[in-house]
Amino acid sequence: MSIAFVSTSWAIELDPDLPLLLDAAGRRGIDAEITVWDDPAVDWSAYDAVVVRSCWDYFTRREEFLAWAASVPRLHNSHEVLAWNTDKVYLRQIEAAGVPIIETRWDVAPGDDLGDHTEWVVKPTISAGSRDTARWGSPDDVYAHSAELVAAGRTSMTQPYISSVDDEGETAMLFLGGEFSHAIRKGQLLHRGEGVRQDRDSRESIDPRTPSDAQLEVSTAALAAARDILGFTEPLLYARVDLVTADDGAPVLIELELAEPSLFLPQSGGGADRLLDAIAARI
Repeated sequence: MSIAFVSTSWAIELDPDLPLLLDAAGRRGIDAEITVWDDPAVDWSAYDAVVVRSCWDYFTRREEFLAWAASVPRLHNSHEVLAWNTDKVYLRQIEAAGVPIIETRWDVAPGDDLGDHTEWVVKPTISAGSRDTARWGSPDDVYAHSAELVAAGRTSMTQPYISSVDDEGETAMLFLGGEFSHAIRKGQLLHRGEGVRQDRDSRESIDPRTPSDAQLEVSTAALAAARDILGFTEPLLYARVDLVTADDGAPVLIELELAEPSLFLPQSGGGADRLLDAIAARI
């Protein structure tokens, strides 16, 4: 059995999941290695499974990345999943399926209704690591940020800043092989007045978290909706569901991460082995 875990060159040393996956594979006698998605020397057909991991530069070359994904046999998650999930406009379909998402407006312009809120988050629909994302307390800043993204040919999304994030953080729900694996708390990342972020989540605090029944319910519903939209009957190899707590105490979806999410395996209590089990079951 041979597995390629796919990254990009500069992310290999930054991804804490990769060493754990290689160690888990080695303990099982599985031939596994880290590869770079745009390396022309790699023979992708030589692997029993090619698993997308920290391809964190995809958003700057999305069409090229998706063309590569379409050419790779036995890719997980599949090209169809990557094409759908790497543009956050998928949230429209998830919401239409009845999953509670954070209130979202698209391509707002001056004078558009921003809702009765005191702060907002503006970001592009194609991005990674919170790049080009900002937390604003002024409608003028919201409009200006959105206009800048739209002028660059990008789709912008504007969401209210959820105040519970300052203390409670976000909850990331990790599913491996279709089964719930573990959850983590991601601490506050965006700070008021700091402007548009260009770095990755370098200051993010990560801790294990025990999810509530309501969080499990919303996460499961989001994944079921994604499978229905994509026409899949089998569960995805990996998925991360990012949730926050709304003002009424209910969990709402921020993002459904199916392309290249950090899986937070160091905080998982055996998650690397569970992912290897899921890969082996597919092979």
